Amino acid sequence: MPRVKGGTVTRKRRKKVLKLAKGYFGSKHTLYKVANQQVMKSLMYAYRDRRQKKRDFRKLWITRINAAARMNGLSYSRLMHGLKVAGIEVNRKMLAELAVADEKAFAELASVAKQNLSK
Repeated sequence: MPRVKGGTVTRKRRKKVLKLAKGYFGSKHTLYKVANQQVMKSLMYAYRDRRQKKRDFRKLWITRINAAARMNGLSYSRLMHGLKVAGIEVNRKMLAELAVADEKAFAELASVAKQNLSK
């Protein structure tokens, strides 16, 4: 039985890795072994940070809502509780957008929340 050389398959696999490593610093974009290690690590970071991004944005939205709520004489938690009691379902992303872009509308929501807190 003849010997099988994996030339084309191996080259294809290595080219795929080196293509993913394009733009990396130093030998990480030229040497296969180092590039493969860095690509694997990069893919791990990408997987982790796709989940981390959701947490980071939620944290940013809450910070923006809290700042705007305090300008209207409420804390974040009291504002959210007041809106829930009032039956107003607005997600944090939209509340943060209102807080930044349309302060009047946010102030109206804050006043509705205040009225419903006393109930």
